[in-house]
Amino acid sequence: MVPPSSTPPPNPQQIQQFLSSVLSQRGPSALPYSEDTKWLIRQQLLSLISNYPSLEPKTATFTHNDGRSVNLLQAEGTIPMPFQGVTYNIPIIIWLMESYPRYAPAVYVNPTRDMIIKRPHPHVSPSGLVSIPYLHNWIYPSSNLVDLVLHLSSAFSRDPPLYSQRRPNPNPNPSPSPNPSINSSMTSTYGQHPPPPGPRVAATAAAAGYPPSPYGRVQHPQHSQARPTSTDDAAEVYKRNAMNKLVEMVHGDIIGMRKAREVEMEGMFSAQAVLRRREEEINKGLKEMQDEKEGLEQQLQVVLMNTDVLDSWIRDNEGKIKNLGKKNNNVAVDEAIHCVDVLSKQVLDSTAADLAIEDVVYSLDKAVQDGVVPFDQYLRNVRLLSREQFFHRATASKVKEAQMQAQVANMAARISHFVS
Repeated sequence: MVPPSSTPPPNPQQIQQFLSSVLSQRGPSALPYSEDTKWLIRQQLLSLISNYPSLEPKTATFTHNDGRSVNLLQAEGTIPMPFQGVTYNIPIIIWLMESYPRYAPAVYVNPTRDMIIKRPHPHVSPSGLVSIPYLHNWIYPSSNLVDLVLHLSSAFSRDPPLYSQRRPNPNPNPSPSPNPSINSSMTSTYGQHPPPPGPRVAATAAAAGYPPSPYGRVQHPQHSQARPTSTDDAAEVYKRNAMNKLVEMVHGDIIGMRKAREVEMEGMFSAQAVLRRREEEINKGLKEMQDEKEGLEQQLQVVLMNTDVLDSWIRDNEGKIKNLGKKNNNVAVDEAIHCVDVLSKQVLDSTAADLAIEDVVYSLDKAVQDGVVPFDQYLRNVRLLSREQFFHRATASKVKEAQMQAQVANMAARISHFVS
Protein backbone atom coordinates (compact mmCIF):
# COMPACT_ATOMS: atom_id res chain seq x y z
CA MET A 1 0.00 0.00 0.00
CA VAL A 2 1.19 3.51 -0.79
CA PRO A 3 0.04 6.90 0.45
CA PRO A 4 -3.30 8.05 -0.90
CA SER A 5 -3.23 9.64 -4.29
CA SER A 6 -5.88 12.25 -3.46
CA THR A 7 -7.40 13.64 -0.29
CA PRO A 8 -10.98 14.95 -0.18
CA PRO A 9 -11.87 18.22 1.53
CA PRO A 10 -13.08 17.98 5.10
CA ASN A 11 -16.51 19.59 4.88
CA PRO A 12 -19.52 17.35 4.08
CA GLN A 13 -20.51 19.11 0.86
CA GLN A 14 -17.05 18.77 -0.64
CA ILE A 15 -16.87 15.13 0.54
CA GLN A 16 -20.09 14.46 -1.36
CA GLN A 17 -18.65 16.14 -4.44
CA PHE A 18 -15.45 14.12 -4.06
CA LEU A 19 -17.30 10.80 -3.83
CA SER A 20 -19.57 11.70 -6.75
CA SER A 21 -16.54 12.64 -8.83
CA VAL A 22 -14.42 9.54 -8.18
CA LEU A 23 -17.37 7.13 -8.50
CA SER A 24 -18.54 8.66 -11.78
CA GLN A 25 -15.20 8.38 -13.54
CA ARG A 26 -14.96 6.23 -16.66
CA GLY A 27 -12.10 4.70 -18.57
CA PRO A 28 -8.74 3.50 -17.21
CA SER A 29 -8.93 5.80 -14.15
CA ALA A 30 -12.35 4.48 -13.06
CA LEU A 31 -12.63 2.71 -9.72
CA PRO A 32 -13.16 -1.06 -10.10
CA TYR A 33 -16.63 -1.18 -8.54
CA SER A 34 -19.78 -2.51 -10.18
CA GLU A 35 -21.99 0.21 -11.65
CA ASP A 36 -25.09 -1.04 -9.84
CA THR A 37 -23.36 -0.74 -6.43
CA LYS A 38 -21.64 2.66 -6.73
CA TRP A 39 -24.69 4.53 -5.43
CA LEU A 40 -24.84 2.24 -2.36
CA ILE A 41 -21.08 2.70 -1.75
CA ARG A 42 -21.52 6.47 -1.84
CA GLN A 43 -24.46 6.39 0.59
CA GLN A 44 -22.66 4.08 3.03
CA LEU A 45 -19.54 6.27 3.06
CA LEU A 46 -21.61 9.43 3.61
CA SER A 47 -23.45 7.73 6.47
CA LEU A 48 -20.14 6.60 7.96
CA ILE A 49 -18.65 10.11 7.81
CA SER A 50 -21.84 11.56 9.27
CA ASN A 51 -21.65 9.22 12.30
CA TYR A 52 -17.85 9.22 12.63
CA PRO A 53 -16.37 12.56 11.42
CA SER A 54 -12.89 11.37 12.42
CA LEU A 55 -12.90 9.04 9.39
CA GLU A 56 -12.15 10.51 5.96
CA PRO A 57 -12.80 8.87 2.58
CA LYS A 58 -9.83 8.76 0.23
CA THR A 59 -8.56 6.98 -2.85
CA ALA A 60 -5.33 5.02 -2.58
CA THR A 61 -3.46 2.20 -4.28
CA PHE A 62 -3.93 -1.20 -2.68
CA THR A 63 -1.39 -3.95 -3.44
CA HIS A 64 -2.67 -7.52 -3.28
CA ASN A 65 -0.60 -10.47 -2.11
CA ASP A 66 -0.05 -11.54 -5.71
CA GLY A 67 1.49 -8.17 -6.60
CA ARG A 68 -1.53 -6.64 -8.32
CA SER A 69 -2.10 -2.96 -7.60
CA VAL A 70 -5.51 -1.36 -7.86
CA ASN A 71 -6.92 2.07 -6.99
CA LEU A 72 -9.58 1.72 -4.27
CA LEU A 73 -11.61 3.79 -1.85
CA GLN A 74 -10.67 3.79 1.82
CA ALA A 75 -11.89 5.38 5.04
CA GLU A 76 -8.91 6.40 7.19
CA GLY A 77 -8.97 7.87 10.65
CA THR A 78 -9.82 6.87 14.20
CA ILE A 79 -12.74 5.14 15.86
CA PRO A 80 -13.70 5.51 19.55
CA MET A 81 -12.85 2.70 21.95
CA PRO A 82 -14.21 2.90 25.51
CA PHE A 83 -11.86 1.17 27.92
CA GLN A 84 -12.00 1.27 31.72
CA GLY A 85 -14.15 4.38 31.75
CA VAL A 86 -11.99 6.30 29.27
CA THR A 87 -12.63 6.69 25.53
CA TYR A 88 -9.55 6.18 23.37
CA ASN A 89 -9.15 6.62 19.61
CA ILE A 90 -7.87 3.67 17.59
CA PRO A 91 -6.40 4.50 14.15
CA ILE A 92 -7.74 2.22 11.42
CA ILE A 93 -8.06 2.01 7.63
CA ILE A 94 -11.16 0.51 6.03
CA TRP A 95 -10.43 -0.60 2.46
CA LEU A 96 -13.42 -1.03 0.15
CA MET A 97 -12.29 -3.95 -2.00
CA GLU A 98 -13.34 -4.52 -5.64
CA SER A 99 -16.16 -6.85 -4.58
CA TYR A 100 -17.61 -4.42 -2.02
CA PRO A 101 -20.45 -4.17 -0.91
CA ARG A 102 -21.36 -7.74 -1.85
CA TYR A 103 -18.41 -8.89 0.22
CA ALA A 104 -16.91 -7.44 3.38
CA PRO A 105 -14.25 -4.71 3.29
CA ALA A 106 -10.68 -5.19 4.55
CA VAL A 107 -9.99 -3.48 7.88
CA TYR A 108 -6.48 -2.76 9.13
CA VAL A 109 -5.29 -1.29 12.42
CA ASN A 110 -2.94 1.55 11.52
CA PRO A 111 -0.63 2.13 14.52
CA THR A 112 1.51 5.26 14.71
CA ARG A 113 5.24 5.26 15.52
CA ASP A 114 4.43 5.30 19.24
CA MET A 115 2.16 2.23 19.07
CA ILE A 116 2.64 -1.48 18.58
CA ILE A 117 0.11 -4.22 17.91
CA LYS A 118 -0.64 -6.59 20.77
CA ARG A 119 0.56 -10.14 20.13
CA PRO A 120 -1.27 -12.39 20.20
CA HIS A 121 -4.64 -10.75 19.67
CA PRO A 122 -7.88 -12.69 18.91
CA HIS A 123 -9.04 -10.23 16.25
CA VAL A 124 -5.90 -8.50 14.90
CA SER A 125 -3.05 -10.21 13.06
CA PRO A 126 0.58 -9.04 13.42
CA SER A 127 0.18 -7.25 10.04
CA GLY A 128 -2.78 -5.27 11.42
CA LEU A 129 -5.54 -7.12 9.53
CA VAL A 130 -8.74 -7.17 11.59
CA SER A 131 -10.97 -10.24 11.72
CA ILE A 132 -14.23 -10.10 13.69
CA PRO A 133 -17.47 -12.13 13.37
CA TYR A 134 -19.28 -9.21 11.73
CA LEU A 135 -16.84 -9.31 8.81
CA HIS A 136 -17.12 -13.10 8.48
CA ASN A 137 -20.93 -12.92 8.56
CA TRP A 138 -21.22 -10.01 6.13
CA ILE A 139 -24.65 -10.05 4.46
CA TYR A 140 -25.37 -7.94 1.40
CA PRO A 141 -27.10 -5.46 1.38
CA SER A 142 -28.03 -5.23 5.10
CA SER A 143 -24.45 -5.03 6.40
CA ASN A 144 -22.95 -1.54 6.34
CA LEU A 145 -19.92 0.47 7.47
CA VAL A 146 -21.61 2.17 10.45
CA ASP A 147 -22.52 -1.18 12.04
CA LEU A 148 -19.01 -2.42 11.23
CA VAL A 149 -17.42 0.43 13.19
CA LEU A 150 -19.79 -0.25 16.11
CA HIS A 151 -18.69 -3.90 16.19
CA LEU A 152 -15.03 -2.90 15.87
CA SER A 153 -15.35 -0.50 18.80
CA SER A 154 -17.10 -3.17 20.88
CA ALA A 155 -14.48 -5.83 20.07
CA PHE A 156 -11.55 -3.49 20.76
CA SER A 157 -13.05 -2.31 24.04
CA ARG A 158 -13.00 -5.90 25.31
CA ASP A 159 -9.38 -6.41 24.25
CA PRO A 160 -7.47 -3.32 23.00
CA PRO A 161 -5.32 -4.16 19.98
CA LEU A 162 -2.56 -1.55 20.51
CA TYR A 163 0.14 -0.93 23.09
CA SER A 164 1.87 2.33 23.84
CA GLN A 165 5.53 2.06 22.89
CA ARG A 166 7.71 3.82 25.50
CA ARG A 167 10.80 5.65 24.36
CA PRO A 168 13.86 5.81 26.58
CA ASN A 169 14.15 9.00 28.63
CA PRO A 170 16.95 11.19 27.19
CA ASN A 171 17.59 12.70 30.66
CA PRO A 172 19.62 10.18 32.74
CA ASN A 173 18.67 11.92 36.00
CA PRO A 174 15.04 12.80 35.69
CA SER A 175 13.70 15.09 38.31
CA PRO A 176 11.31 13.25 40.60
CA SER A 177 7.73 14.12 40.34
CA PRO A 178 4.98 12.85 42.57
CA ASN A 179 2.50 12.71 39.74
CA PRO A 180 4.23 12.52 36.32
CA SER A 181 2.15 13.20 33.26
CA ILE A 182 1.85 11.14 30.14
CA ASN A 183 5.01 10.89 28.06
CA SER A 184 5.02 13.33 25.17
CA SER A 185 5.82 10.52 22.76
CA MET A 186 2.52 8.92 23.67
CA THR A 187 0.41 11.81 22.36
CA SER A 188 -1.71 10.58 19.47
CA THR A 189 -2.31 12.69 16.45
CA TYR A 190 -5.68 11.01 15.82
CA GLY A 191 -7.67 12.32 18.77
CA GLN A 192 -7.68 13.76 22.20
CA HIS A 193 -6.93 10.41 23.88
CA PRO A 194 -4.02 8.08 23.00
CA PRO A 195 -4.34 4.29 22.94
CA PRO A 196 -4.59 2.79 26.41
CA PRO A 197 -1.21 3.49 28.05
CA GLY A 198 -0.42 3.72 31.71
CA PRO A 199 -1.13 7.40 32.34
CA ARG A 200 0.82 7.72 35.58
CA VAL A 201 3.54 5.09 35.73
CA ALA A 202 5.31 5.29 32.36
CA ALA A 203 8.23 7.41 33.61
CA THR A 204 8.54 5.53 36.87
CA ALA A 205 8.61 2.11 35.20
CA ALA A 206 11.18 3.25 32.63
CA ALA A 207 13.38 4.77 35.33
CA ALA A 208 13.28 1.59 37.40
CA GLY A 209 14.36 -0.54 34.47
CA TYR A 210 11.12 -2.53 34.19
CA PRO A 211 9.57 -3.22 30.77
CA PRO A 212 6.66 -0.96 29.84
CA SER A 213 3.17 -2.27 30.36
CA PRO A 214 0.64 -2.09 27.54
CA TYR A 215 -2.06 -0.67 29.73
CA GLY A 216 0.03 1.16 32.32
CA ARG A 217 -0.71 -1.13 35.27
CA VAL A 218 2.97 -1.79 36.25
CA GLN A 219 3.57 -1.27 39.94
CA HIS A 220 6.92 -0.09 41.27
CA PRO A 221 8.47 -2.76 43.51
CA GLN A 222 9.97 -0.17 45.93
CA HIS A 223 6.60 1.02 47.13
CA SER A 224 5.35 -0.86 50.13
CA GLN A 225 1.73 -0.17 49.21
CA ALA A 226 1.06 -0.43 45.46
CA ARG A 227 -1.88 1.18 43.77
CA PRO A 228 -4.69 -1.36 43.13
CA THR A 229 -5.08 -2.35 39.51
CA SER A 230 -8.15 -1.25 37.61
CA THR A 231 -9.56 -4.53 36.33
CA ASP A 232 -13.02 -5.64 35.48
CA ASP A 233 -14.96 -7.74 37.87
CA ALA A 234 -14.83 -11.48 37.02
CA ALA A 235 -18.61 -11.77 37.01
CA GLU A 236 -18.89 -8.79 34.65
CA VAL A 237 -16.29 -10.31 32.31
CA TYR A 238 -18.10 -13.66 32.37
CA LYS A 239 -21.40 -11.91 31.70
CA ARG A 240 -19.96 -9.94 28.77
CA ASN A 241 -18.35 -13.06 27.26
CA ALA A 242 -21.59 -15.00 27.66
CA MET A 243 -23.54 -12.23 25.96
CA ASN A 244 -21.05 -12.13 23.08
CA LYS A 245 -21.24 -15.89 22.71
CA LEU A 246 -25.03 -15.75 22.79
CA VAL A 247 -25.05 -13.02 20.13
CA GLU A 248 -22.76 -15.08 17.89
CA MET A 249 -24.96 -18.17 18.35
CA VAL A 250 -28.12 -16.20 17.55
CA HIS A 251 -26.43 -14.68 14.52
CA GLY A 252 -25.39 -18.15 13.33
CA ASP A 253 -28.92 -19.46 13.84
CA ILE A 254 -30.32 -16.53 11.87
CA ILE A 255 -27.92 -17.25 9.00
CA GLY A 256 -28.91 -20.92 9.06
CA MET A 257 -32.60 -20.06 9.07
CA ARG A 258 -32.10 -17.62 6.23
CA LYS A 259 -30.32 -20.26 4.14
CA ALA A 260 -33.11 -22.74 4.89
CA ARG A 261 -35.74 -20.21 3.88
CA GLU A 262 -33.82 -19.47 0.68
CA VAL A 263 -33.79 -23.19 -0.15
CA GLU A 264 -37.53 -23.36 0.54
CA MET A 265 -38.13 -20.31 -1.67
CA GLU A 266 -36.13 -21.90 -4.49
CA GLY A 267 -38.27 -25.02 -4.16
CA MET A 268 -41.43 -22.93 -4.22
CA PHE A 269 -40.25 -21.05 -7.29
CA SER A 270 -39.54 -24.38 -9.02
CA ALA A 271 -42.99 -25.69 -8.06
CA GLN A 272 -44.55 -22.46 -9.27
CA ALA A 273 -42.82 -22.85 -12.65
CA VAL A 274 -44.08 -26.45 -12.91
CA LEU A 275 -47.62 -25.37 -12.01
CA ARG A 276 -47.54 -22.59 -14.59
CA ARG A 277 -46.38 -25.03 -17.25
CA ARG A 278 -49.14 -27.46 -16.31
CA GLU A 279 -51.67 -24.61 -16.37
CA GLU A 280 -50.61 -23.77 -19.93
CA GLU A 281 -50.90 -27.44 -20.93
CA ILE A 282 -54.36 -27.72 -19.33
CA ASN A 283 -55.57 -24.55 -21.04
CA LYS A 284 -54.22 -25.81 -24.36
CA GLY A 285 -55.92 -29.20 -23.88
CA LEU A 286 -59.17 -27.53 -22.85
CA LYS A 287 -59.14 -25.37 -25.99
CA GLU A 288 -58.51 -28.44 -28.16
CA MET A 289 -61.39 -30.27 -26.46
CA GLN A 290 -63.71 -27.30 -27.03
CA ASP A 291 -62.74 -27.18 -30.72
CA GLU A 292 -63.29 -30.93 -31.00
CA LYS A 293 -66.65 -30.57 -29.28
CA GLU A 294 -67.72 -27.92 -31.79
CA GLY A 295 -66.61 -30.16 -34.67
CA LEU A 296 -68.54 -33.12 -33.26
CA GLU A 297 -71.64 -30.97 -32.84
CA GLN A 298 -71.41 -29.98 -36.50
CA GLN A 299 -70.96 -33.61 -37.53
CA LEU A 300 -73.97 -34.52 -35.38
CA GLN A 301 -76.10 -31.99 -37.23
CA VAL A 302 -74.99 -33.49 -40.57
CA VAL A 303 -75.74 -37.03 -39.32
CA LEU A 304 -79.15 -35.94 -38.10
CA MET A 305 -79.93 -34.38 -41.46
CA ASN A 306 -78.74 -37.49 -43.33
CA THR A 307 -80.83 -39.66 -41.02
CA ASP A 308 -83.85 -37.55 -41.78
CA VAL A 309 -83.17 -37.93 -45.50
CA LEU A 310 -82.82 -41.70 -45.18
CA ASP A 311 -86.01 -41.95 -43.13
CA SER A 312 -87.86 -39.98 -45.78
CA TRP A 313 -86.47 -42.23 -48.52
CA ILE A 314 -87.48 -45.36 -46.62
CA ARG A 315 -91.00 -44.05 -46.08
CA ASP A 316 -91.30 -43.16 -49.77
CA ASN A 317 -90.04 -46.52 -51.04
CA GLU A 318 -91.54 -48.82 -48.43
CA GLY A 319 -94.74 -49.28 -50.51
CA LYS A 320 -92.76 -50.13 -53.64
CA ILE A 321 -90.95 -52.94 -51.86
CA LYS A 322 -94.27 -54.41 -50.73
CA ASN A 323 -95.68 -54.21 -54.28
CA LEU A 324 -92.61 -55.99 -55.68
CA GLY A 325 -93.13 -58.84 -53.20
CA LYS A 326 -96.71 -59.38 -54.33
CA LYS A 327 -95.76 -59.74 -58.01
CA ASN A 328 -94.41 -62.86 -59.63
CA ASN A 329 -90.76 -63.73 -59.71
CA ASN A 330 -90.30 -62.41 -63.26
CA VAL A 331 -89.44 -58.90 -62.14
CA ALA A 332 -87.56 -56.67 -64.57
CA VAL A 333 -84.36 -55.37 -63.00
CA ASP A 334 -84.74 -51.98 -64.65
CA GLU A 335 -88.16 -51.58 -63.10
CA ALA A 336 -86.96 -52.43 -59.58
CA ILE A 337 -85.27 -49.05 -59.12
CA HIS A 338 -86.92 -45.78 -60.03
CA CYS A 339 -85.18 -42.42 -60.06
CA VAL A 340 -86.72 -39.75 -57.88
CA ASP A 341 -86.34 -36.96 -60.46
CA VAL A 342 -85.19 -36.18 -63.98
CA LEU A 343 -81.67 -35.22 -62.91
CA SER A 344 -81.13 -38.56 -61.21
CA LYS A 345 -82.42 -40.34 -64.35
CA GLN A 346 -79.90 -38.41 -66.50
CA VAL A 347 -77.05 -39.29 -64.15
CA LEU A 348 -78.04 -42.95 -64.20
CA ASP A 349 -78.26 -43.09 -68.00
CA SER A 350 -74.99 -41.21 -68.55
CA THR A 351 -73.11 -43.34 -66.02
CA ALA A 352 -74.47 -46.57 -67.53
CA ALA A 353 -73.50 -45.48 -71.08
CA ASP A 354 -70.02 -44.46 -69.86
CA LEU A 355 -69.42 -47.84 -68.25
CA ALA A 356 -70.76 -49.67 -71.30
CA ILE A 357 -68.41 -47.81 -73.63
CA GLU A 358 -65.56 -48.64 -71.23
CA ASP A 359 -66.38 -52.33 -71.60
CA VAL A 360 -66.56 -52.06 -75.40
CA VAL A 361 -63.15 -50.42 -75.60
CA TYR A 362 -61.70 -53.15 -73.39
CA SER A 363 -63.18 -55.80 -75.71
CA LEU A 364 -61.73 -54.07 -78.77
CA ASP A 365 -58.30 -54.06 -77.11
CA LYS A 366 -58.51 -57.83 -76.64
CA ALA A 367 -59.70 -58.32 -80.22
CA VAL A 368 -56.77 -56.34 -81.64
CA GLN A 369 -54.35 -58.34 -79.56
CA ASP A 370 -55.90 -61.58 -80.81
CA GLY A 371 -55.89 -60.34 -84.45
CA VAL A 372 -59.67 -60.54 -84.86
CA VAL A 373 -60.18 -56.83 -85.68
CA PRO A 374 -57.91 -54.94 -88.07
CA PHE A 375 -55.93 -52.15 -86.52
CA ASP A 376 -57.34 -49.34 -88.69
CA GLN A 377 -60.90 -50.39 -87.88
CA TYR A 378 -59.96 -50.52 -84.20
CA LEU A 379 -58.75 -46.93 -84.31
CA ARG A 380 -61.92 -45.66 -86.01
CA ASN A 381 -64.19 -47.40 -83.47
CA VAL A 382 -62.16 -46.23 -80.50
CA ARG A 383 -62.25 -42.62 -81.77
CA LEU A 384 -66.05 -42.73 -82.14
CA LEU A 385 -66.58 -44.42 -78.77
CA SER A 386 -64.28 -42.02 -76.97
CA ARG A 387 -66.15 -39.02 -78.34
CA GLU A 388 -69.45 -40.48 -77.22
CA GLN A 389 -67.99 -41.37 -73.80
CA PHE A 390 -66.77 -37.79 -73.39
CA PHE A 391 -70.27 -36.39 -73.95
CA HIS A 392 -71.77 -38.87 -71.42
CA ARG A 393 -69.19 -37.94 -68.79
CA ALA A 394 -69.67 -34.22 -69.35
CA THR A 395 -73.42 -34.64 -69.04
CA ALA A 396 -73.05 -36.62 -65.80
CA SER A 397 -70.67 -33.98 -64.37
CA LYS A 398 -73.04 -31.09 -65.09
CA VAL A 399 -76.02 -33.00 -63.69
CA LYS A 400 -74.06 -33.78 -60.49
CA GLU A 401 -73.26 -30.08 -60.06
CA ALA A 402 -76.93 -29.25 -60.38
CA GLN A 403 -77.80 -31.96 -57.85
CA MET A 404 -75.16 -30.59 -55.43
CA GLN A 405 -76.63 -27.11 -55.59
CA ALA A 406 -80.09 -28.51 -54.99
CA GLN A 407 -78.81 -30.56 -52.04
CA VAL A 408 -77.14 -27.49 -50.50
CA ALA A 409 -80.32 -25.52 -50.79
CA ASN A 410 -82.25 -28.40 -49.22
CA MET A 411 -79.74 -28.64 -46.31
CA ALA A 412 -79.99 -24.89 -45.71
CA ALA A 413 -83.74 -25.20 -45.52
CA ARG A 414 -83.47 -28.09 -43.05
CA ILE A 415 -80.99 -26.21 -40.87
CA SER A 416 -83.32 -23.24 -40.65
CA HIS A 417 -86.07 -25.72 -39.76
CA PHE A 418 -83.99 -27.22 -36.91
CA VAL A 419 -82.93 -23.80 -35.65
CA SER A 420 -86.48 -22.54 -35.58
